[in-house]
Amino acid sequence: MITDPQSTTGPVHAAVRNNADWCDAVCRSHGVPSAVDGGVWASPRRTPPLYPDAVTLSPDATSEDVVARIDLASPGASVKDSFGALDLSAAGFEVLFEAQWIHRPATEAGRAPGGWRPVEGGERLTDWEAAWSGDGTSEGLFRAALLVDGAVFLADTADGAIGAGSVAYPGASVVGVSNLFTVDDDLDAAWRSCLEATNRLWPGVPVVGYEHGEALAAAVRQGFEPVGPLRVWLRTDG
Repeated sequence: MITDPQSTTGPVHAAVRNNADWCDAVCRSHGVPSAVDGGVWASPRRTPPLYPDAVTLSPDATSEDVVARIDLASPGASVKDSFGALDLSAAGFEVLFEAQWIHRPATEAGRAPGGWRPVEGGERLTDWEAAWSGDGTSEGLFRAALLVDGAVFLADTADGAIGAGSVAYPGASVVGVSNLFTVDDDLDAAWRSCLEATNRLWPGVPVVGYEHGEALAAAVRQGFEPVGPLRVWLRTDG
């Protein structure tokens, strides 16, 4: 778990810290080193696919703070600019996408039985990743070590097969939700089921994450509030 004296309070900082904790957990599960320094979480090695090489933890972090801590010699470096405050174009980066941090206040404990449940064991986690991928394959991105590290992979298994799911990761006094998917494209139903599950497992704890596009609109309809912008930068040369 990340500790940093520069951390502060508020929904944006809680969402940022929780997400950096999750990125750190994924890296640890792959044996990739990382550290916090100068308001930046970063790895000097290329991180697992879809995960950033650096995450800014403070709006005061500079472009120089970021690029000094990651590998620029090979293509594919990426940075999560958590406060939308950086300009990394001079270092060869382009904006991959922009999004909003989202926050949903704590609610009372849910009592509804059934619904989405945590997957258990490495074999079922492989099934979850195959459903999440959209093409029925698993590349081993999500490893069983994450289950020991506190990550909960939620799944809708009403019909036996996994038809929807998300990752829930507790930390920084919130639960971070990411990787939400559904095979029937009903994002509103997916968010409702996800929130029923998180409320059942972590009653009274706020839920955070980040989204853009239709997923953001669906999250807002389910009670989330956009609380701040972020950008993800990608460097394709090296």
